[in-house]
Amino acid sequence: MDTPPPAAYDPSAKQKSQAKTSRIPIKVVPAEVLKKPDWIRVKAGSPSTRFYEIKQILREHQLHTVCEEASCPNIGECFGKGTATFMIMGDKCTRRCPFCDVGHGRPDPLDASEPLNLAKTIAALKLKYVVITSVDRDDLRDGGAGHFVECIRQTRALSPQTRIEVLVPDFRGRDDRALAILREAPPDVMNHNLETAPRLYK
Repeated sequence: MDTPPPAAYDPSAKQKSQAKTSRIPIKVVPAEVLKKPDWIRVKAGSPSTRFYEIKQILREHQLHTVCEEASCPNIGECFGKGTATFMIMGDKCTRRCPFCDVGHGRPDPLDASEPLNLAKTIAALKLKYVVITSVDRDDLRDGGAGHFVECIRQTRALSPQTRIEVLVPDFRGRDDRALAILREAPPDVMNHNLETAPRLYK
């Protein structure tokens, strides 16, 4: 049986796992895959928790979470307790960092209804504290700072008592512009990941 030729590269398609990392010129050293210890195994969503309720609410409002998109192993525990970290500006990142499982590809245009959908979801879940993060959007002049501001404004309008934490990208050299925009609607907590060395960001 002949092996089919590899599919042509489609920059607008969401690439995950090997499809994403195969285009990064990093030498991968093959190694034996070891059995994981029993204590590291986690349970998937249980019908007796809020897991499926949270997933349903997210689908109804067309929202993404970093929990799902980054394949977080703790999703069963977090969704089960009714918590999630919202991920705005789509599910395709303009970067293809090998340490992260969020999909890479040419992003879709920003969804103008996302800030209101997010705010409605936060209000429906009666959240006292919310964390909003995003994919990297190097295709946008402000890196998506304006979209963060709109999400904060809409959330405050519908849930004025909710504390808002944003986990922002690095805005790739446009941080002065982005921070000036974010001053228009400052979050309660401003956060930024420093996960790895700059040479690993692709």
